[in-house]
Amino acid sequence: MVNEIFPGPALLNASFVRLAAIAALSAVSVAALACENLRMEDGGVVTSVTDGDTVILDDGRVVRMIGTQAPKLPLDRPGFVTWPLAPEAKTALEELALNKPVRLGFGGEEIDRYGRVLAHVFVTTPEGEIWAQQAMVAKGLARVYSFPDNRACLDLLFAAEGRARLGGLGIWTDPYYSIRAADAPGDLIARAGHYELVEGRVVLAEKRGGRVYLNFGRFYKEDFTAVIEAQALRLFAEAGIDPLTLENALLRLRGWVDDRDGPRIEITHPEQLEVLALQ
Repeated sequence: MVNEIFPGPALLNASFVRLAAIAALSAVSVAALACENLRMEDGGVVTSVTDGDTVILDDGRVVRMIGTQAPKLPLDRPGFVTWPLAPEAKTALEELALNKPVRLGFGGEEIDRYGRVLAHVFVTTPEGEIWAQQAMVAKGLARVYSFPDNRACLDLLFAAEGRARLGGLGIWTDPYYSIRAADAPGDLIARAGHYELVEGRVVLAEKRGGRVYLNFGRFYKEDFTAVIEAQALRLFAEAGIDPLTLENALLRLRGWVDDRDGPRIEITHPEQLEVLALQ
């Protein structure tokens, strides 16, 4: 059995060796090793924490901690229901970063459509820097959440998430965040509009009309499907991955569930897929 996060075997082997070497290190040590290729800049001081993945700096910039998704708070959104453990996630980030100086690391798109800064946040402490994203994921108070234009540092975040999940920490004890079964399409339909982790075996992988469809059942209009659009296929090709080879593979996927001819997730970049077993 293998447990691989795309991209590519050569990169994966290097990543796993590196992860084994740092697995026992402290959060401070991990921060010192992590993400060496980021563009770094001074961020000033964190003056406010909005939720478990967003901080405000003393110069007024709002920083969305890229690569992670913490449980969400309403934040003045009418009718929005607080996700389980959202207050706890905010409190944990306050304890980590509030009123402390930080450095920002950039490894992709740097500003989102809302004007927020997209960065990795490194908190200065007397013992050294703590990588905020890794710390929150390791506590089980955030999960990995990536974008096609922002894919830096994900191997380390996936490793932290896996340890937190196996340890039953934070969100991983709450059914709201459970990994869903791909062969239970009715349950997935009920989660339409939610970001989910889904596990199952690919029954059929096929390319039609410039898209690749990973079908997890025989009835594509009812069963769960992962759809890889043409733009995403270019990222797979750059990583040396052919998703058509995933037929019969056991996968874990992550993304937003929608309901179009049954439940489905759109795959926009390779890191949304983890190969748990090839046969």
